[in-house]
Formats: sequence, C-alpha cells, structure tokens
Amino acid sequence: MAPPIPLLAVRGSDGTSLLSGPPQCQQHSAFQRDGRSSRCLTFSRDGTLFGWCNGHSVSVVKCADGSVVSTFDLPKTALMEFSPLKNILVTWQPYAKTQNCPQGEANLQLWELTSGRLIKALFQKKVDSWCPSWSEDEKICVRSVNNELHFYENNDFNSIANKLHMQKVSDFALSPGVQPSKVAVYVPGSKGAPSFVRLYQYPVLGGPSAALANKSFFKADRVSMLWNRRASAVLVTASTEVDKTGASYYGEQTLHYLAVNGETAVVQLAKNGPIYDVAWSPSSSEFCVVYGFMPAKATVFNLKCDPLFDFGTGPRNAAYYSPQGHILVLAGFGNLQGQMEVWDVKKYKQVSKLQAVDTTHFSWCPDGEHIVTATCSPRLRVGNGYKIWHYTGSVLHKQDAATGSELWEVRWQSFPDGSFPERAVKYQAAQSELGTTQATPTQAYRPPALRHLPATPSSKLHEDEPPQDLRSGLSGDKSMSKSALKNQKKREAKKAAKQEAKLEHEPPSDPAPITSSQSEASSGDPEMDKKIKNLKKKLKAIDELKEQQASGKVLQKNQLEKIQKEGQLLKELQELQIAE
Repeated sequence: MAPPIPLLAVRGSDGTSLLSGPPQCQQHSAFQRDGRSSRCLTFSRDGTLFGWCNGHSVSVVKCADGSVVSTFDLPKTALMEFSPLKNILVTWQPYAKTQNCPQGEANLQLWELTSGRLIKALFQKKVDSWCPSWSEDEKICVRSVNNELHFYENNDFNSIANKLHMQKVSDFALSPGVQPSKVAVYVPGSKGAPSFVRLYQYPVLGGPSAALANKSFFKADRVSMLWNRRASAVLVTASTEVDKTGASYYGEQTLHYLAVNGETAVVQLAKNGPIYDVAWSPSSSEFCVVYGFMPAKATVFNLKCDPLFDFGTGPRNAAYYSPQGHILVLAGFGNLQGQMEVWDVKKYKQVSKLQAVDTTHFSWCPDGEHIVTATCSPRLRVGNGYKIWHYTGSVLHKQDAATGSELWEVRWQSFPDGSFPERAVKYQAAQSELGTTQATPTQAYRPPALRHLPATPSSKLHEDEPPQDLRSGLSGDKSMSKSALKNQKKREAKKAAKQEAKLEHEPPSDPAPITSSQSEASSGDPEMDKKIKNLKKKLKAIDELKEQQASGKVLQKNQLEKIQKEGQLLKELQELQIAE
C-alpha cells in the first residue's frame, strides 16, 4: 500500500488553501479555497480533520473529502486546537472587558466536536500556555491556574480530580505517550533560594518522596522544558534576561538533564555563549544542542550527556531532526543568511548544503523526504512566499505571495507515528525543474585598504573548527559533574607541568628526538641550541596531543591551535639546522 500524500495548509491575507504535498504540489481537489482572511488554522493529531477561522466562523472539515464536521459562530477566535482523540475542540480569543460585562467574558472554550455543545468556558487572560495539555488517551488533562496545576480526568471539567500546589508553579510540561503520565514543573527561585524543576508521575503529587527527579539551579528567569518521545527524560534550558558579565546580549543559558529514574546532570558545552536550540532525536536516545558565540557549535549527546559527534562551527542557530530521525538539518535563520546543512545521522556524513535567505519558518514534511521554508508576515512583510524542497537540495515547488498580499502561516498535515517508513538517505539531488539552491561560500570582510592584496590566513576573523567524531573515546565513559571535570583538568595540568619540568632538566646535548634523520649535534652557539631545543619540545608536545586525539580524547581549542602550528615549527627547525 502506497503511503498517503501529506497536505500543506497555507494561510494569508488572501485566504486559506490546502496544497497536496510533493510530488504533485497542486491545490487539494477536495477542499474549496476560502478567500476570506484567515485568523488561525490547525490539523487534528492524526491528520484526519482540518479546522480554521476566517473572521466569521470556525469550520472543521474532513481532510479526505472536504465534508463539514462542525461549524461554530466564533468570529473572534485567534487560536484553536484539537484534543488528541478529536473529542474536543479548544478555542481561544483575546480577553476583553465590555460595558455589559465589566469582569470580562470567559475566553477559553471547550466544545464537543460531534454535537457542537459547549462543555466548559474558562478564563485565560494570558496567551502563554493557553491550551490545556492532554495525555494521548485523553484520560488526563492539565491546566495551570493561579500558580497551581489542576488535573481533570476523562474530560470531566466540572470537577478537579487532583491539584499540584507548591510555592509558585510558573510552568509545566506534560509527558507524551501513554499512561502513566508524568509532569515536569518549574518553580522560580525567590529570596536567595534556587529555582528548581521536579518530575512527578500522576497521580502521586504530594509528599517528600513523590518527585521522580529534582534539579535545582540559580541564574534562571525562565525555562523551557522538552520531553523526549519515550517520556524517559526531559531537557531544561534555563535562561536569564541579562548577562551580568556583559559577555552576551542574549543573557545566560544553561542546559540541564533530568531522567524519570532520578538521574540529573548539567550538560557540559565546549564553547561559551548562548544556547540557541535543543532538539531530541525521535529515537529518544540522543539530542542535539546548538550553542556558543558565532560561529556556533553543534554537538550530539547521548543519555549520559557524553558528546557523540561535534559538527564543528558554522553560521547556525537551529536544529531539526526528520520525523524518522535519520536526517538532521542545522540551519541559520533570523539574522543569519539562511544556510542549511543536511546531515546523515547514522553515518554523520553531510548530504547537502542549501540556502534559503529571509526564512522565518522551517518544518519537515511527515514523509521525512521533504521540507518547507517560508517567509511570513509580520516577521518580514516583503518577499513573502514558501518553497518545498527535497533534502538533497532540489526545489520542487515555489510560491510567492501576490502583490499586496501577505503570507501568515504554512503548516504540514499531522500523521500518527509510523505512517511513513524510513527510507535510505540519498546523496544525489532529486530531479526538479526549479533546480537546486546551494549555499554560496562566504568570505570574511576585508577593509578597502587590503582588498588589492592577496588574502592571507591571518585576515580571517576566526578559525573554523572541523567536525569531530567523539564516539570511540567517550562511548563507555560515565557522565561527569562540574567538579569531576575540574579535577580532571587539574590532574592533566599537573601531569603536563611535570613533563615540562623533566624536559627542562635534560642536558642540551641530548634533546628529544623528532625524526631519525634530524641531527642531534650541538651547533656551538648556546642561543641557537636553546631555540632548537624549545622547538623540539613543542613538536614533541604536538605529537602527544595528536596521539590523544587519535585515541578519542576531546581537545581544547588552544590544543587544536597548537597542532595546526606543526608545519610552521618544522619549517623554523629546518631553517635553524641549515644555519648550523
């Protein structure tokens, strides 16, 4: 049986339409385009239903044949969502007070989808966390109300089945998957006390030993919590609004790991700077972090928080795994030039490098073969439009917004896990009439006074770090705490100091050998002998570093720079020996 063809919903100032995905890239025949300006749209989790609001009403139709399921007279609806099993439609409109209703009207409404009956109307003033969170079987629903969590069971919203109340619950994240459901809660610090995140398994929410895991930390004005698909661990990115050291405009960020078995760790990152993005692999066994001052690093870690593969440095601030987890895209959007690196995750081999300038939206097609990039308003009000790509770099479909029109949103149809099998990764670009858009090589800025001169390595603003496979050396190591890493660095520094002291006490007539062909005789000039000895000492240290690198050890940036100077040192040594 052939897999289904995903639909792409397009919303803009000129209306709402559904596009059949690649390879056709044509208007969906079963859906009649709505020419009125659309306020919001969404698909049900299994992709069988499509809903949108056109400023007059909310409509829900079947994706297969376009038949109407329900219509609601809700012209002000700004956000909408289906419950996981499509029993409930949730709509939200901005909270407002009127003369007839000074206290305001309940602006969050839960509707029974089949009958159109209003189940419950609630107050939700803030747009943050506006939608209640359901477990996949809809047996549990969670909502944050006045710094506590309210739990409802079996879609009975007339009675609260359970509550989680602590000092001040600021945010929460319900785990995906089936029962038993787990919830991660964040409580910000106050009066010198640290902030903390705790994991609970419903319905055990009270008592000193109720928490599955607990992680406390300072320097956190807000957090983002991300569960993996298996609901076995959560990644917490803690951020501050202001970096008190003045090193970063983006504040400070730290990344924490919590597992439901009680394990916690701080993810050690090899470069200082912001954490731009964190993404779990669909396999739930590893995650990718994009971090560090530009050019940013990207590293894949395992569940012990050990690095598996370092992608080096580049202009990037986002990471996107394909739905099947076999391909990873590292991209640089926003104030970057839209470069996208496509990597084969199993081989850690680069497939292609694309460029989509002015991109404000990126998402994978559920088939794991195609992606969509879009330039949407109000983020950018000029050059609106979208492109559908094959991950090898071919542009299969391109649509620019009409003159005077704006594109507001594009969204792929959802599908249950396993709907599309994983296919072998291709390295040859797919055929396309629109061709490919490969990333153009960039050059460092050079002042006008230097442009007539040939480019030299010293004219670079920074040295790009190449990718590094770290699996062989760290696959069996245990996750190390901050203090353990500090002690390890002290031991290594002590060992290096001992080696240097030993070399200094060696007689000048017996320097460390570099190669069998090099002469060990004294030149008779003490100053020249000293220079030769120092050069040989540096070259020996470089040989030791190369051995450590070959064994799988992760080298620091200054150590890598030493290795790069080997050729220069050998040249200097050769010149001195000729001068003898």
